[in-house]
Amino acid sequence: MRMSFGLTFRTAKGCWVPNLSQQCSRGSTGLFVPPSPPLDSEKVKELQRFITLSKRLLVMTGAGISTESGIPDYRSEKVGLYARTDRRPTQHGDFVRIAQIRQRYWARNFVGWPQFSSHQPNPAHWALSNWERLGKLYWLVTQNVDALHTKAGSQRLTELHGCMHRVLCLGCGEQTPRGALQERFEVLNPTWSAEAHGLAPDGDVFLTEEQVYSGYRFILTAQEKKLPIAILNIGPTRSDDLACLKLDSRCGDLLPLIDPR
Repeated sequence: MRMSFGLTFRTAKGCWVPNLSQQCSRGSTGLFVPPSPPLDSEKVKELQRFITLSKRLLVMTGAGISTESGIPDYRSEKVGLYARTDRRPTQHGDFVRIAQIRQRYWARNFVGWPQFSSHQPNPAHWALSNWERLGKLYWLVTQNVDALHTKAGSQRLTELHGCMHRVLCLGCGEQTPRGALQERFEVLNPTWSAEAHGLAPDGDVFLTEEQVYSGYRFILTAQEKKLPIAILNIGPTRSDDLACLKLDSRCGDLLPLIDPR
């Protein structure tokens, strides 16, 4: 979790695209979570102090928080998709221009949707939802599109890159729940079947460097306003030098230990 608005995709009339304009169990999660050192009790106390003293707490989450729910990220060392496979996201420009690429994307998405949509929040998602319920968390911003924060009950939430659980027709503007679109796919393709091999954290939609950088801007703004920054992430981030506290631990192991009151 890097305690790190809308996009409008224009394409051919009538084409469906993921709506990126708004916005567990632990059985197999170890495959996607980088190794981390044991919890440092002193660091835990420092984070507790940081949270206790915070009056308007803004939390930003990235793909790392969902790896503990069994959804891989792209960039984690040795266990991210970039390290383990040659798989790369579909380029948005190609998606818009080339019908075959759109067809291939939705074919993969159709096959993978039942598994992707079945993932559940892990203890870190539930902890942040609890912080909101108790009045400690002022706002939550996530770069993830998996809806796990929503599933955990978070409401004071901005989905920075949208949500894969909603789709938008750019021909007519109709918004449809992704589950409903899955039913339409099944009716239109009654004899088509294939096996899903692996998941991607963003449904294969390519996020440009400008979209990824948008999360980093929150950190830069906090620094400019001389606000304290804490980072919980296994491995280095480009924001580490700006933080007053950095912890290399699993989110699901650490956050439930913090008393938000």
